[in-house]
Amino acid sequence: MSNEDITLTAGDAEVTVQPGNGGRVGGLRVGGVELLRQGAKFGCFPMVPWCGRIRDGQFRDGGTVRQMPLNAPPNAIHGTARSGAWRTARKDSTEAVITYDLVEPWPHPGRVTQIAALTEDSLTLSMAVEAHDSSFPAQIGWHPWFHRNLGTGDDVRVDFAPVWQEERGDDHLPTGRRIEPKPGPWDDCFGMPDGVDVALTWPGQLELKVTSREEWVVVYDEQEAAVCVEPQTGPPNGLNTLPRLVTPIEPLEAAMTWTWRRL
Repeated sequence: MSNEDITLTAGDAEVTVQPGNGGRVGGLRVGGVELLRQGAKFGCFPMVPWCGRIRDGQFRDGGTVRQMPLNAPPNAIHGTARSGAWRTARKDSTEAVITYDLVEPWPHPGRVTQIAALTEDSLTLSMAVEAHDSSFPAQIGWHPWFHRNLGTGDDVRVDFAPVWQEERGDDHLPTGRRIEPKPGPWDDCFGMPDGVDVALTWPGQLELKVTSREEWVVVYDEQEAAVCVEPQTGPPNGLNTLPRLVTPIEPLEAAMTWTWRRL
């Protein structure tokens, strides 16, 4: 099937899925109000087969050190799938299934499948990474850009209660130490062992909850236009510090749900 944009609708919610633009969700409108920052690099993109930065773009793969392109010098960032073209496997009015085949510069053949499922008050994104022949370390995550302001009213408020914060070095990578969570602004990774649960509240307008069974979330709110809440299967540089192995018989799977209600 093609990689043209897909529109999902349920109640007064409308989602645009963009297979041809890195498999991202290009828009989420609730009652006609767009919640995601618009633009080719924004929306909500999948981070796969790794999340955040890899130090020096290098990771250990068995006995081999692999080198990824330094697209955020001196590091590699956010995986390869967000800059590739995905394909539509199937779709209907409320659900889309899209796939991406892992290719160079990623050294191992495999397939990523992402499902977007919309209801009147929620969007669930699920992703799986499969290995075709050899096993490899991988991560799954999502990088949404939520509007800081919906055009009227106050800016969004971010509420969550992490158990720890990954100490961030001067290079923006975790040092390996866990510290007490600090107040923002953030470009930081937090631990939520009972699952990611972050509330975004646009006062008097909308509350949106980001939830996932994963225990890692990066919160990035250093830009004026948008706030990012990124559930992921491990911390930045996790291919080196906390690798999750994908094997031909055991894929890596993760999911994230956004649930909203009007205030």
